[in-house]
Amino acid sequence: MSLHAFLLPIHIAAGGLALVLGAVALLVKKGGTIHRRSGLLFVYAMLVMGFSASILGFLKSPTDGNVFTGLMTAYFVGTALTTVRPASPWTLRINAAALTVVAGLALGTIVSGVKALDNPGLSPGGVPFRTIGVMSFVLATVMILAAAGDVRILRSGMPRGGPRLARHLWRMCFALFIAAMSFFLGQAKVIPKPVRIPALLAIPVLAVLVTLLYWLWRVRRPFRVFDRSLGRLRA
Repeated sequence: MSLHAFLLPIHIAAGGLALVLGAVALLVKKGGTIHRRSGLLFVYAMLVMGFSASILGFLKSPTDGNVFTGLMTAYFVGTALTTVRPASPWTLRINAAALTVVAGLALGTIVSGVKALDNPGLSPGGVPFRTIGVMSFVLATVMILAAAGDVRILRSGMPRGGPRLARHLWRMCFALFIAAMSFFLGQAKVIPKPVRIPALLAIPVLAVLVTLLYWLWRVRRPFRVFDRSLGRLRA
């Protein structure tokens, strides 16, 4: 059995499980037992999905987009998890390594975006290269902002209260957003034709984005409930 044949079903199963677990974590009470357990399993599933996607992409080409996307997804869920863990030498090393990874990914994404903008044709999937170039710059911007947050953590330590929850939530939700977009839009061909309607398939993706914005707004408000939620997340 080839490595591709071995990893592909693992990647698909991990991706499907991550979507379900991510939805559960978003919908249940924050800081509760179900939220903690589903969130932790979501991280594990996303790590498996991300690393398997990177390997599968690398088998096609070292510059395949899935190599970057898989590592980026793993970066976001990994640093989201360390955010709600007690500070320790272990979490410091993880965050330092993650900063190196995301800086390299941002640089590589910018380079590929510049190349895509110079190509007036269509990708093998039928998407204009210039559209891919614009999306590359958007993702690179997000990663640069995330890297800046990592630098602040390494210099000043982990923030408390709302900012700490915001760091955890936006990284988890952004990873889920990437997974939802990859499945509902990137793999639309596997969805039955009667419901393969672009506007309909975009709803779950937009729902994750709207939920992310909602929770970022909530955690910025000075409610003590978020301090209690953080305590439950770390328990």
